[in-house]
Amino acid sequence: MRQSRLLALVGVVLLVALAGCAGTPADESATPEPESESTDIPADPSEGESLDESTDQPEPEVGTEPTATTNDTETTDTAETVDETTDQPTEETDSYTVTITHVIDGDTMEFEYENGTEDTIRLLGVDTPETTLSRVDPDEYPGIDDTTPGRDHLFEWGEKASDLAIEELEGEQVEIRVDSESDRRGYFGRLLGYIYVEGNNFNERLLADGYARMYDSQFSMREVFRETEQQAQDDDVGLWDYDGESASEESAGDGEVDVPPEPADGDYNCGDFDTQEQAQYVLENEPGDPYGLDRDGNGVACESLPSLRLYS
Repeated sequence: MRQSRLLALVGVVLLVALAGCAGTPADESATPEPESESTDIPADPSEGESLDESTDQPEPEVGTEPTATTNDTETTDTAETVDETTDQPTEETDSYTVTITHVIDGDTMEFEYENGTEDTIRLLGVDTPETTLSRVDPDEYPGIDDTTPGRDHLFEWGEKASDLAIEELEGEQVEIRVDSESDRRGYFGRLLGYIYVEGNNFNERLLADGYARMYDSQFSMREVFRETEQQAQDDDVGLWDYDGESASEESAGDGEVDVPPEPADGDYNCGDFDTQEQAQYVLENEPGDPYGLDRDGNGVACESLPSLRLYS
């Protein structure tokens, strides 16, 4: 009986010992869990692979070309494309193919670039007579008298210069060239340049054929233009073909101007006259301008009317 109890006690001790051995691995296997979490999320943000916060992409390794270089190249290419599509003068040596959309007068035109952008050009180095009679200035044209015949003569050639520009340029594709020695834009913001038609300088043609005088400023063709103008003057070409005395005699020989009869209401207006000379005659023979024919007070009546000299 005593021996049986002793055996039972030994058995209990062995069971306790075996249970202790089995509990130790269970405790140890539970400890790796926090270690696994620490490898997923570093305690120090500077450890491990750093991120670019703006792109959430890994920073490039040392010696590796950043991807931003590709973006810079694309940006540069885009900027160049914008300049090409804008197609406006940005370099001093540039020339452009454009379409003349509207002729304002003999030396000023509106045009359109190939991309549809609109602009205005003032022909460089030339000046055609004004097409508004009151703005004609004979003092700008040597040899032209500041008289009614002189002003009419210049007005006529201003109209002829406009007609030439319309016939040769309006609706046509031409080449515009800018001059490296000239200002790029004039006082009114208009582009300053030359127009070439089939390789021929239209500015120079205006001088050679007597449609314009040289407008003296700084530009590379200044001496060429000066010589061209001088040749036209020497040969009495175009507007330079003017004899003040004969023009005055011709005007005086015409006698009195045939003025339309006074309207029923006794009040002339510009629409009652066929020519500017008729309105001018009434203005000069009716003191005080009772009919209001010279509204801007410059001494020229109904300046929008055509001049009789245009039809002689």
